[in-house]
Amino acid sequence: MAELKKTMKSQLNMMTPELQDKVGDLSTDTKMMLMSILAMHSRNSDQATLRQVMLEVLADYQTIVIGVMTSSNEMARDAARRLANHRIPVGGLLPYMGLHNVNNERLAVLAGFNDSVEGNAIKLAEAAEKGDMETAAILLGKINSGCVGCHAVFRPEVPGKSDLLR
Repeated sequence: MAELKKTMKSQLNMMTPELQDKVGDLSTDTKMMLMSILAMHSRNSDQATLRQVMLEVLADYQTIVIGVMTSSNEMARDAARRLANHRIPVGGLLPYMGLHNVNNERLAVLAGFNDSVEGNAIKLAEAAEKGDMETAAILLGKINSGCVGCHAVFRPEVPGKSDLLR
């Protein structure tokens, strides 16, 4: 827990004062939800932007597709695990979402998208481990829907860039 708080404080210190104020205005529930999402990841980058992280996620997603389509249990399993534990970009996720999205109402949907993408990636890895590629294929569709939904809500006009980092 101490390491998680240290990471969050480091992310906050990288944000512009305007974004720091918006984060400070978030409810305790929203902050706890963001903390729980961050806690699921062990790979925090001090260099990679969100665009770079999303390209890594895309590569893992495509590898899952190849694994499912070729019935390569190991390939699908390993790529799904990487996707579920994707890197967190420099400064965290919030600087890349735009100020208009940093509020309790907009961020409330983030947990559902996280469950849809990362939660189903973990389930897909488990299905592939058992050789159940039919279930893996179904879960792949759910992951895709989660990605598309999240992008529809949070993707900025110029994806991957942020003017909210110092």
